[in-house]
Amino acid sequence: MSTFVIEYGLDELDSAAKQCAELLKDIAVVTFTGSLGAGKTTLVSAILKQWGVLDPVVSPTFTYINSYGLGDKGKIYHFDLYRLDSLNDFMQAGFHEYLYADKGACFIEWPEIIHPLLDKSVAHISIDFIGLDKRKLVCDIKR
Repeated sequence: MSTFVIEYGLDELDSAAKQCAELLKDIAVVTFTGSLGAGKTTLVSAILKQWGVLDPVVSPTFTYINSYGLGDKGKIYHFDLYRLDSLNDFMQAGFHEYLYADKGACFIEWPEIIHPLLDKSVAHISIDFIGLDKRKLVCDIKR
C-alpha cells in the first residue's frame, strides 16, 4: 500500500486534482470520505476534468449513480451511497456489478457500507478541513 498527502487551498484545486488524476489512472475503485461540505464531489469533478470528462459532474445524491464517458477508455461510475443503509441494499440494487468493470472506474462517495467488497485496485481518499478554504487530502492506494 502506498500513501500520499496533498494540502491545498481552494484556489489550488486544479493542481491537486492533476496530481490525483495521475496517481489514480490505473485504479479501478476510488473512494471519497469526509464531512459534509468537505469537497468530495468538487474533487471528483476536478479529477474527471483532468481525465477529459467534459460533461458537468454533479452529485448523485438522489440518483445514487451518474456515469461519464471516457471515449475508448470506458466509463466512470460516480456513486453517492449516503442514503443507502447496508451492503445488502447496495447488492440488491445491482451496484456491485459496476465494481471492477473491464473498462473505466468507480468513484464512490460515502463508501463505508461497501468496504468488504473493496479488496484490490482501490484508493481511499479522505478530505479534511484544515482551515476555512484549505483542505488536506490523504490517499491510501492498494494495488
